Amino acid sequence: MALSPETLQSKKDEFIRIYNENIKRAGADKLLSYLLSEKSDFFTCPASTRYHGAYEGGLLEHSLNVYHNLKAYLARERCKEVYHMDYSDESIAICALLHDLCKMNFYTVDYRNAKNADGVWEKVPYFKVNDRLPYGHGEKSVFLIQFFMHLHTEEAMAIRWHMGFSGPEDANTIGRALEMYPLAFALHVADMEASYFLEGSAE
Repeated sequence: MALSPETLQSKKDEFIRIYNENIKRAGADKLLSYLLSEKSDFFTCPASTRYHGAYEGGLLEHSLNVYHNLKAYLARERCKEVYHMDYSDESIAICALLHDLCKMNFYTVDYRNAKNADGVWEKVPYFKVNDRLPYGHGEKSVFLIQFFMHLHTEEAMAIRWHMGFSGPEDANTIGRALEMYPLAFALHVADMEASYFLEGSAE
């Protein structure tokens, strides 16, 4: 479902507030300025072409959903007391809000024929992939972020491997990464919850 202009603006304001309140690292201001510039469609692009968040502002909404999911997951007593998963608010915000930066400037709008409610054929818009920087998925997000600010190793690993076993990589490699870097596992869980339960299905 497409977001209304008012909802889109509200979510954009929420993203900026969370970003500025939590991310203080050198270069973070420059990255946010880029996201807000005409060079980026981050705040208006979809999260996928036909699955979760396949509408204007879908990526923005997905990023916020993942942030709230990750915060809630890591706040569980078991995460803190048993698994010792204790991460700064800055790391949580960076990983959640920016994990899908790879989808920025990734989609374009095209048109196809479809019948409307009256059974008349008409041109309707749809999103399609136009990958202008074919550098992968999680690794592309890491690559783009580090043009502006440094990532700690576990942050980079979390963003790189947030797709978990739904990615195309060797299962042993993915399993080893999730075992070594608990933040990667937590981000993967938060991402899947947002994609499958809050937004529909995952791409």
